[in-house]
Amino acid sequence: MTLQVVNSPFDERQTEILNQLLPTLTNAQKNWLAGYLAASQATEAPAAPGQPQAQATSAPTRTITILYGSETGNSQALAESLTDKLKAKNLKVSVSSMDDFKPKKIKEVEDLFIITATHGEGDPPDNAIQFHEFLLGRKAPKLENVRFSVLALGDESYEHFCQTGKDFDNRLEELGATRIYNRVDCDVDYDELAEEWMNGVLAKLEEDQGNQQTVDIAAPTPAEQPIYSKSNPFSAEVLENINLSGKGSNKETRHIELSLDGSNFSYEPGDCLAIYPKNDPDLVKQVIKQLDWNPEQTVPINKQGEIRSIHEALTSIFEITRLTKGLLDKAVSYFKNDDLLKLIADNEQIKQYIDGRDLLDLIQDYPPAELDPTTMMHWLRKIPARQYSISSSYKANPDEVHLTIATVRYNSCGRDRTGVCSGEFAERIKPGDVVEVYVHRNPNFKFPFDESTPVIMIGPGTGVAPFRGYIEEREELDLKGDTWLFFGDQHFRSDFLYQVDWQNWLKKGYLSKMDVAFSRDTAEKVYVQNRLLENAKDVFAWLERGAHLFVCGDEKRMAKDVHQTLIQIVAEQKDVSREEAEAYINQLKQEKRYQRDVY
Repeated sequence: MTLQVVNSPFDERQTEILNQLLPTLTNAQKNWLAGYLAASQATEAPAAPGQPQAQATSAPTRTITILYGSETGNSQALAESLTDKLKAKNLKVSVSSMDDFKPKKIKEVEDLFIITATHGEGDPPDNAIQFHEFLLGRKAPKLENVRFSVLALGDESYEHFCQTGKDFDNRLEELGATRIYNRVDCDVDYDELAEEWMNGVLAKLEEDQGNQQTVDIAAPTPAEQPIYSKSNPFSAEVLENINLSGKGSNKETRHIELSLDGSNFSYEPGDCLAIYPKNDPDLVKQVIKQLDWNPEQTVPINKQGEIRSIHEALTSIFEITRLTKGLLDKAVSYFKNDDLLKLIADNEQIKQYIDGRDLLDLIQDYPPAELDPTTMMHWLRKIPARQYSISSSYKANPDEVHLTIATVRYNSCGRDRTGVCSGEFAERIKPGDVVEVYVHRNPNFKFPFDESTPVIMIGPGTGVAPFRGYIEEREELDLKGDTWLFFGDQHFRSDFLYQVDWQNWLKKGYLSKMDVAFSRDTAEKVYVQNRLLENAKDVFAWLERGAHLFVCGDEKRMAKDVHQTLIQIVAEQKDVSREEAEAYINQLKQEKRYQRDVY
């Protein structure tokens, strides 16, 4: 972005200053500056006496319903943001999660906006399952009077990208509803596309009402403290970086403590901290060398015209450690490689190729012909923040946040590799360094804070993190009552995470019961689900007394095995069929008494 002096209201000196400043500004800084200038202009030029004031939009005859399906809270936050925008225009809006909405009321809806994530391999989030089943089932009514639009959140690295949103979008059309704005599919870096979708929806509604009124947004004054968020992360100093794994462990699990002093962040047990990692400098160097690029050349990194050096862009802005089908589809037109063109024609081959490979593999296997570095923003996606369950209590540590991070190491296609964020903490980040962070609320993993409600926590490995934060907060509030932790890992001696903390809380009564499973210490492997079965009678008795059940950790194996074990326990202890036991467990979900944070 370069300002020209010709026909410009700025003199040469001002132009030079602006041309130096503009390319260095972040989106948040540009938005702030634009808002500040608009607010200044508004205060300097009030409406003349006798001039008619802007009138609020009159309430339309049609009502708006916003439904969200959310696993980690992103869809809920976007739904609430859209609600605020619509209410600012005096539109009549109701918003709710899909499991709080009675499916049969869908035929009474007029304008419907769905915002939904996709979980795992194309599944709906837990709080969208029943609505999804109803709408896609035979009992769904005709919806000729409904107008709709869908915003789908997903992760392009999964095969069934945004599948739940696609399901809703296609099904609503099949049922006769009218699409008033096209579905938008968002990758993990969803902010810009989500904003475009919201603005598109708002414009369409305004057009239908013959009303082009805009809403003035108050700009912050220069005296206000910055608001840190996903788009404007806080630079947190690393206070501690400790390897929790003992000698002889097959794992490397690190306890991280970060300073939040000056951030104005707060958090609750069950929330996550999101970290923007940096790519391995050796990998960045190899990619640049392979492409024969000048690391100091500047390139655009977004539509707003911000620029960075190639080295900085590949280090801090763009993801280079994972390949996705979407990336290959976009890259083929820039690479001009016939073999790559053949690869993307075969979905099965794509799935096999992208598994365990990164950008260096791609450019070595399918060398691009004179690839222009200025195009990278068009085919590389932004580095997504990595989210980690917080393992501390805000009330106990108001200026700190603690994390429990397992280092990911593996060998793939002849090269040793590490997880982007976990590898950075294991190999390059030391106390005194800073990392870019923001707090991610998790409204679907919330704990009770009273002594009368029993709580069962199942968290093997790093899945124990949120439970450490929860019990630490109960200690701070001096809450005792029935709390039962199931923890598992490989070895008692080397992998018993936070052993001293749990023993102290057991002694003081803040944790009333604990069962552990160390799978490699016995001839027959024992896991947390085995401990649940051994305690089936008491587990069921606690559930009957109103216990809340929480599961955190690996989704593909542990969480599925625990879920099946819970159904088995209910079936046996209640002496009912498996179908009735599943209904019992589903009822716990409906009552928010069975919550999971799985990954």
